[in-house]
Amino acid sequence: MISALKNVGMLVARGKLQHQYPHSWRSKKPIIFRNTPQWFIAMDKAIAPIKSNTPGTVSLEKDTLRARALNAIDETQFVPPSGQNRLRGMIEARPDWVISRQRAWGVPIAVFVEKATGKILNDNKVNQRIYDSFCEEGADAWFADGAAQRFLGNEYKAGDYEQVRDILDVWFDSGSTHAFCLEMRPDLKWPADVYLEGSDQHRGWFHSSLLEACGTRGRAPYDEVITHGFTMAEDGRKMSKSLGNIVSPQDVIKQSGADILRLWVATCDYTDDQRIGPEILKTNVEAYRKLRNGFRYMLGALDGLKDWEQVHNKDMPELERYILHKLHELGGVVTEAYRTYDYKRLSAALINFMSSDLSAFYFDIRKDSLYCDAWSSLRRRSCRSVMDQLFHCLATWWAPVLCFTAEEVWLSRFSGEGSSVHLMPFAKAPDEWRDDELAKKWDMIRNVRRAVTGHSNSSAPANGSALLWKLRPRCS
Repeated sequence: MISALKNVGMLVARGKLQHQYPHSWRSKKPIIFRNTPQWFIAMDKAIAPIKSNTPGTVSLEKDTLRARALNAIDETQFVPPSGQNRLRGMIEARPDWVISRQRAWGVPIAVFVEKATGKILNDNKVNQRIYDSFCEEGADAWFADGAAQRFLGNEYKAGDYEQVRDILDVWFDSGSTHAFCLEMRPDLKWPADVYLEGSDQHRGWFHSSLLEACGTRGRAPYDEVITHGFTMAEDGRKMSKSLGNIVSPQDVIKQSGADILRLWVATCDYTDDQRIGPEILKTNVEAYRKLRNGFRYMLGALDGLKDWEQVHNKDMPELERYILHKLHELGGVVTEAYRTYDYKRLSAALINFMSSDLSAFYFDIRKDSLYCDAWSSLRRRSCRSVMDQLFHCLATWWAPVLCFTAEEVWLSRFSGEGSSVHLMPFAKAPDEWRDDELAKKWDMIRNVRRAVTGHSNSSAPANGSALLWKLRPRCS
C-alpha cells in the first residue's frame, strides 16, 4: 500500500513504529484475544452451610467461599511458613473464580441452559443419565452426535436448550483429585496429611484444591502444604537442552548411585532453588564415602557381639556415657527435623556426629581398647555395647534418606528372611542417657584435647556437605 501511494504521488508521510505484542511462551505465536462468555464461581456470595461430618468443618458468621478459604489457610501448616502468606494474599485479592475454558477437548461443563429464560436445567434424571454415560464412555460422551436429546430424554426438547460446549479449566480438574482419589480409595484418607509441589502451585494446584474443598466440604483438603524450589544448573542458570547444562538423575545414579543423589537432595535447602553439577556432586560423593566407612568400622567392631557382653549404661566408663548423652541429643534433633521436614538440618546433624563425635573422637580413642583389651574387660564390652546402640540408631535414622545404603548395612549384620531396616521402628535414645554435668566435663576435655593435638574445632560446615576428619579403619 505504501508503494502504491508513493507511485501516484498521494503519500504525505511515512514512518516506522515498533509495536510489542504478547506472544505464547510455548508456541512463540501472537496471542489472539477474544471476548467470550465465561462460567464463574462467586467468591463473596453467601453460600449454604455444609451439612456433613467432614473433620475440621467450621461455621462462619459470613459464610462465603473466600471466608472459608481464608479460615482454612489459617488452620493449615505451611513449610516454609512464607507459603501461607503467599496463598493468603492470592485468596484475599482474587476476583470471582473463572472455571471455564473454550477448547475442542477437555472435561466438559455438563449442563444445559434454557434458551428462553437463561436458567440452568437442574433435573436429577438428566444428571443421572449424564453421569451414567460418563462412567461408561468417558467425558467425550458429551460431545457425541445426538448427545443432547439422549441426555434430555423425553422430558425436554433439545431445541429448547443450549448444550454448553465450554470445558473446565485444567486447574479445576487437578484440584478435584482430593475427592476422586482420597475419598474413593480405602487405603487413603480425607483430608490428606500433606500436599507437596513446587512454589508455583500456590497459584495452581494448592489454590484450586483449596477452593473446591472449601466450597463443597467446608475446609482445606490437606493438613500441611510443603513447597520446594526448582533445580538449577551449577552456575545458577536454568537447565536447558540448548545450553547443554542438564544434569539427568539417571546419569547421576548410573555413575555414583542413587544414594549420592538422595544425599545431595537431603543436604539442600529445598525451600529455595537448588543447584546441581559435577563439582557439587563431588562433595556429596566424598561425604558419602566417609559415612560408609563409618558404618564399615562399626560393623567390624561389632563382629561376633554376644548378649553377655552388653553393659548397662550406668556401669559404663565416663567416655561411653558421654557418647550416649551425645546420641540422646542427636535423637532429639533427628526427631524434630523429620517432624518438620527439615532434611538439611537432619543430614548436617548426622554427618557432623559421625565425623566429629565418632570418627575423629570416640573411634580414635577406643581403637586400642577394641584391639588390645581382653574380650571380657569392662571397657571393651562397654565400647561394643555403645557401638551396638550407635549402629541401631544411625542405621534407622539414615534409612529414609540413604535407603539403599542403610539396607545394605543392616543386612550385613542381620541377614535372614524378612530382615530389613525399613521394617524396623526408629531407634529411640532413652532419657536415662542424658547427663548434662558429664557432658560439660567432657566438652572441656575435648577442648583441651584439640589444643594438645593441634586440631581446630571439628564442627562440620552448616550445609553438612563436607567432612573434616578422615576415618582410620583398623583390622581387628
